[in-house]
Formats: sequence, structure tokens, C-alpha cells
Amino acid sequence: MIRTLLIIVLGTIFTLILVNLFHQEDNYNLKLETLRHNYALKAVPSVNHNILPALQRDFKTPQEVTEACLTCHTETHKEVMASSHWNWERASYVEGRGISSVGKKNVMNNFCLGTNSNQQSCAKCHIGFGMTSSHFDFNNARNVDCMVCHDNSEEYLKGASMAGYPDRTVNLENVARSVGSPRKSNCGSCHSFGGGGNNVKHGDLDVALNSCSREVDVHMGANGMNLECVACHTAKNHNIIGKLYSVSTDNTNRATCEQCHTTTPHLREVLNRHDSRVSCQACHIPIYAKVNSTKMSWKWSDAGKLRDGKPYEEEDSLGNHSYMSIKGSFVWARNVKPDYIWFNGTADQYILGDTIKSVPVKMNTLNGSYHDRSSKIIPVKIHIGDQIYDKVYNRLVQPKLYGETQGDSAYWKDFKWDEAVAAGMKESGFRYSGQYGFVETVMYWPVNHMVSPKEQAVGCAECHTRNNGRLAKLTGFYLPGRDQNKSLDFLGYWMFIFALIAVFGHATIRISTKILKNKFEKQIINYDEDKPTD
Repeated sequence: MIRTLLIIVLGTIFTLILVNLFHQEDNYNLKLETLRHNYALKAVPSVNHNILPALQRDFKTPQEVTEACLTCHTETHKEVMASSHWNWERASYVEGRGISSVGKKNVMNNFCLGTNSNQQSCAKCHIGFGMTSSHFDFNNARNVDCMVCHDNSEEYLKGASMAGYPDRTVNLENVARSVGSPRKSNCGSCHSFGGGGNNVKHGDLDVALNSCSREVDVHMGANGMNLECVACHTAKNHNIIGKLYSVSTDNTNRATCEQCHTTTPHLREVLNRHDSRVSCQACHIPIYAKVNSTKMSWKWSDAGKLRDGKPYEEEDSLGNHSYMSIKGSFVWARNVKPDYIWFNGTADQYILGDTIKSVPVKMNTLNGSYHDRSSKIIPVKIHIGDQIYDKVYNRLVQPKLYGETQGDSAYWKDFKWDEAVAAGMKESGFRYSGQYGFVETVMYWPVNHMVSPKEQAVGCAECHTRNNGRLAKLTGFYLPGRDQNKSLDFLGYWMFIFALIAVFGHATIRISTKILKNKFEKQIINYDEDKPTD
């Protein structure tokens, strides 16, 4: 009997192992196939701008191109001029501030610090012409730059420190006759180059996305879906969905994975249940900065060193600037694992004039917690640094960085912090005490791009583990596989033991009963056979 029982138990275990090893789930996801079909069909332009009479002329200025656009698109400028891309601000409710207007006009960061007094340089990423100072006329439709978003010739380029005007080499006639729906290169001309270089700020917005493989991004990859940015960041009346939380605050008009994939995109229900508290990005973006490095640290306090009285630069082994006299020292990284935080879609920013409340200074605060049911775990890039502040007024200051000539107080020309801060704060409308120092700052950048193929998604054991898991720093809640609870572990351990005892006990009883029944029946048969007949 014992031998028979042992064979049954071993056979059961062996069978379970074989099932686990060779079982293959149905990988055909009809929802995903439908999406692929829908986005595989590319829209065909309904207008050939190359033959429109209004564009068959020479253009001496970019404003003339805008005027030509408005002969057909008569009211479009009103939509553009109502957008945050034009105004560099939006009104929204901020916890603790009430309804306020925030944007590039008044929000600071720990990269190039802010736009105030530096508009002529920063306007390279403004959809307008002629922004040389804070006195730019936001009501002048002629200064709307249609070409920066709609050029399909790949020829258009904003000039460096030219107040938003195109580079002098741009052929305005070719560009004007080659406009169409925005492409990745249009969006990337600004969003990939924030902070003064490619992939500096975001880490997941790289010029490489313009032509990449699906291993870099399954949505944008040329051998993937080859989507344009506007496939997800759709727009109505030039109001584009999706927000950058370095300058945005509320949880409206966002671009989400669920708008295409729904909240149940997986075939396994256990994965779909994760959507209630875990963002899609947390699992499907295991690393960012896959092609080019991104900046992880920026120390302004190191700026100003000269060699033979002249500014200089140094590079690391990958060709990234590790030091620049005009900006300080940097730390770069490639193929970076994100950090993770709880985020409910709302944020706050450090606005020029705010008092420093704690160190490091949070340049933006992404709100959320485990106890907030609207919060999800998201991946972020954390950028740290130090920047200049007013010791007396205890607030970050806005120095004047850009200048065309020496002697106009610009730090990048004169390398004098005191004069640069005085000039910058004067234009910004704030007092400066004359005493400055440097303070540590931190900034959070949600990672939303560079989505990996599903085969490379974050595995269960990368989070549900006790040793160096991805969520090791995210505490305050119980994570199975990572956290221990002595009472719960004790209960689970003995429940498992009792379950095994019950299973084997039940099997033993069933087998023993069967054996005894067979033996009893055999005895009855033998008895009947031995019983004398009449």
C-alpha cells in the first residue's frame, strides 16, 4: 500500500511539473490586433499645398508665410493663440494656491533655470517669432509660427538664440509648400532638445525616436507601428492632449495608455487587475535613455572656471559634456532603470518668488500616495542638482544667462553671478538682496515613452522580491513577495502545511479505503466459494 501511495504522489508531482513546463497560453490578443489594424492605415492628405496659388511666391520673412496660411485657415491663429504652446502658461487649480496661471513664464527648473530675461535663447522652443523679452506681443497673429509644427520637408530649423525666428539657411518657399500633419521630427525639434541638448531633460524623448526600432519604442519604431506623436497626443482646435508635469498641475486633458488599450489589455486577468494601482508604463518601460544618454545631475555651483581666461568644455567617454564653464558639471547615464513613485495626476511646481521651505528644494511635486485610491505607481527620472538662491529672501533666483555681447550682465558672457542675478531679477520684477549661495534641488520627470516589446516587460520577480527589487524604495504598503508580516507568514506557513496534510491524508484515506474494500470483497467471494452447498 505504501509503495502504491508513493507512486501516485510522485506521479502527480511529475505531471504538474510537466504541465507547468510545457503549457503555452493563447497569445492571440484580438484587442491588440484590432489596434494594429486601425493604426496601420495611414491617413492620406486631402490637400496638396505645393499647388495652392497663395504659396506660389517668394517669402522674404516668416511672417509672410503665416499670412499666406491665414488666407485659407482664416481662424486657426485664434486656436493656436489660445494654447499653452503659444502662451507658455495655462490657468488651473493648484492645491494651496487656488486658481493660478503657471507655465514657462513663471515656473523654474533645475536645468537652464527659467525663461525670464533669457527669452531670446529660450524662444527657440516657442511657436512664434520675435520673442526677445518679457514684452513679447502675444496678440500679434503674424508672429504665429505655423511651419515649426507643420513642416514636412525636414528643412525647417529654428535659429540658435534668434528669438524664435528660423535659421537663415531655411528655404521658406520649400517649407511653405511642404506643410502637413505634424511628424515626430516636428514635435521632437523642441521636446527632444529641452535643457540645451538631445535627451537632456526627459530621458525618454530622444531624437533617435524619429527613426528607431521597435526595441527602442514599439509605438514609434519603424519596424513596429511607426506612429507619429499626434496618434496619441491628439488635438481639437490645436488644444493637444498630454501634459508635461514640469509646468502643468491638474489631472485633465491627459494622454493615457488606456485611451487606446482600455483597462483590460491583457489575456491574463491577474495582469489586468494591476491596472488599478500600477501604471502601464511601470511594467512596459523597464529602462529609458536607450540610445543616447540623459542628464541625471547638474551642478551650477561648479560653473565659471576658466582656462587662460577663456571658458572651456570637457567630455566624458561617450561624448557628453561633463563640464562647461557656462553651466557647471554634469552626470549622464544611459539604459537607466526608472525610479518609482505614487502619482494621482496632479502636481505643483516651484514658481519664481516662492520661499524655500525645505532642502532639497522640490522643483516640482508629483502628488500621490498609496492611501490615495486615484494614485498609481509610475516610473520617473529624478534629476538632482544645485542652483543659485538669495540667502536673505530665501528663494531661488533667476539669473540672466544669455547675452549677445560682454558687459550686459549675462552670465554666459561675463561669468559674474552677482550681476547676472541682479539683471535677471530686475526684469522678473523681484528684489535681490545682493547675497547669493547655492542650494540642492530635485526634479521629477514621468517616463512615458520608449515602451519596450512585451517580451522585455518587467517581470513579476523584479518587483515581488525581497532583495533589491524595483520597488524597494517605495514603502508604506504591503507588497507580496517583498514585505514580511510575521503573523501573516506564520498563518500562511501552517495553512500550507495543513493543506498538504489534508491532501495527502485524504489521498491516504481514499487509497486505504479502496484497498480495504477490495480485500473485504475478496474475503466475501472466498467465503462464498468455500461455503458448502446443499
